[in-house]
Amino acid sequence: MTEFFSPETGYPALFFLSFLAATVLPLGSEWLLIAMVAGSFEPTTSVIVATAGNTLGACTTYAIGIWGGAYLINRILRIDEKSQQKAQSFYSKWGQWSLLLSWVPIIGDPLCLVGGIARMRFSLFLLLVLTGKFVRYAALAWLTMQAT
Repeated sequence: MTEFFSPETGYPALFFLSFLAATVLPLGSEWLLIAMVAGSFEPTTSVIVATAGNTLGACTTYAIGIWGGAYLINRILRIDEKSQQKAQSFYSKWGQWSLLLSWVPIIGDPLCLVGGIARMRFSLFLLLVLTGKFVRYAALAWLTMQAT
């Protein structure tokens, strides 16, 4: 698989796929990271590239939550004001730590979206998301190196 990629194309492909995988598109980037680490690509660089792309994608989803949140909540989801306030209060108290799980398929993207809708502090959002995504990719790379 990695014979089709050179460092000039493999790392950008990993970044781009990791970015898209952290948006609302149903994609995964883990398979490419595993293939690259199992091949001839440098594991540390691969983890950094995948983490950067995936984190930037999560930041894009966060931005959609900030700028499109009101439209999503009121026009598409049609959530009443009282329910919105309850959800905001709960997320402010407990929900922000759930962003450590932003790497989990299916639930991770909505968590990032809610972080934007709740207008959580961006620096904390970035720290939690970056940590979760880095740990996931580092663990995948380490497991791949152990298996090969």
